[in-house]
Amino acid sequence: MNVQHSAAPLGAEITGLDLAQPLDEASFRAIEDVFHDRGVVVFRDQQLTEDEHIAFSRRFGELEIHVAKHYLKPSHPEILVLSNVIENGRHIGAHDAGQYWHSDLSFVANPSRCSLLFAIEVPMRDGRVLGETLFAGAAHAYDTLPDSVKVRLEGARAIHRYADRYKKLQETIGREPLSEGQLKKVPDVSHPVIRAHAVTGRKVLFVNEGFTVYVEGMPRAESDSLLQELFEYIARPEALYAHQWRQGDLLMWDNCLVQHRAVRNYELPLRRLMHRTTVAGTRRGTARLDSHP
Repeated sequence: MNVQHSAAPLGAEITGLDLAQPLDEASFRAIEDVFHDRGVVVFRDQQLTEDEHIAFSRRFGELEIHVAKHYLKPSHPEILVLSNVIENGRHIGAHDAGQYWHSDLSFVANPSRCSLLFAIEVPMRDGRVLGETLFAGAAHAYDTLPDSVKVRLEGARAIHRYADRYKKLQETIGREPLSEGQLKKVPDVSHPVIRAHAVTGRKVLFVNEGFTVYVEGMPRAESDSLLQELFEYIARPEALYAHQWRQGDLLMWDNCLVQHRAVRNYELPLRRLMHRTTVAGTRRGTARLDSHP
């Protein structure tokens, strides 16, 4: 196993592993150590079946089933399809590509631990890869915050909401509506603005422009202004890692340590097809996970 860090304060590339094969415990622990340090890890040149993708993901914990059921693989509901491809008059996957800064499932009571995205088809034009994914370090943002801001935010909580973002996606790109039953599964939730990582205890700035709507107990205008300042601080250009995709990449990111945003600079007939699994969150207070199903 070879590890190369990116030039940014997050991101690493791991080569020399075939994730379709069983990993021994020492190798898995080594991957976890890199992951907890860098927040984003890519494994290049993988050839994974859907079962193999799911099996490797489950080493990190229980898998989530996404609320947008119309974009799940029928035979493997653990997999959410991300794609601009249209078949029989409808998109086969979520096609907006997440073009806003967000942390996956921050809008649930127990936010997900991590996401693993496998590149099956990658759009290219004139030899250039399109559709990169940008990552910003929420832990790096906290580490570099002025002490006066850390004091101001200590103990503050913010509301995260899924319904507002989904409504915007319906209005702008025509996502299929969610049923009342689906919406009831994602009520508003409150999270600390400064959150401790569930496994390592590292502090992060846990607000994102995708789902964080206001800071509790603060006048709305003041809350809006503060959140906008924090959103811009997290996504400073010098603190970003830009992932250039290759077919066969398995990219995983920690949804507490980092946020991400997709770049949509491609259209059909250029095709993009990705499969994503999402690992459920872990309880705070465990130094590291003791077992992996």
